[in-house]
Amino acid sequence: MTILIAGATGATGKHVVRQLLEQGHQVKAIVRSPEKLPADIRNHKDLQIIQAGILDISMAELAKQLNGCDAVVSCLGHNLTFKGIYGKPRRLVTDATRRLCEAIQVNETKKPVKFVLMNTTGNRNRDLDEPISFAQRMVIALLRLVLPPHPDNEQAAEYLRTQIGQKHKLIEWTAVRPDGLIDETEVSSYETHPSPTRSAIFDAGKVSRINVAHFMATLITDTSTWEKWKGRMPVIYSTEN
Repeated sequence: MTILIAGATGATGKHVVRQLLEQGHQVKAIVRSPEKLPADIRNHKDLQIIQAGILDISMAELAKQLNGCDAVVSCLGHNLTFKGIYGKPRRLVTDATRRLCEAIQVNETKKPVKFVLMNTTGNRNRDLDEPISFAQRMVIALLRLVLPPHPDNEQAAEYLRTQIGQKHKLIEWTAVRPDGLIDETEVSSYETHPSPTRSAIFDAGKVSRINVAHFMATLITDTSTWEKWKGRMPVIYSTEN
């Protein structure tokens, strides 16, 4: 398979790239700073690096790079700095999701392209009646006002849910919602659920970035896993010992 990844230099994106390369797939990575990739990834024979900003690359070039790709993964996020949180682009994830989907449609592929979006468990799946406490509603409403990355993540998932939808001829999608992200060096056991099983605000769970990457790679490469979760927003937690 050939997979294009946006956000490949991020903490989770690096794991996705490495796991797909280790499985023998062809990977394209759109990155602004290739030197941020580990040397073993950067120099891999099956990795093609497109040095560009995802919002700066022309639509024609983006469509060209997507031509022949079986899947797209977006691990984009905002840097946890003042500039990253409050500076531009404030709609990085949403605008990148929209541009990638529009570029996929330019090519009019013979079979649907899989689109995997890394999202957040703080975002509700509005296709489901996911219960949420009044207190959590108030906190999330405050987050929308004071932390621009949160509404950006919400709007990116909403674009897939409402604009691409469940029956698009050229794009199938899933939005992976990890809970509290931690760093681990090896894949461990994890569990996935259609909706959160605990409060993302008041009782957050944990999941390692490498586990999230493993699940995202499995979505792309395993047909049964994809059929189970396409058009849905699975929540992922590392299994507690």
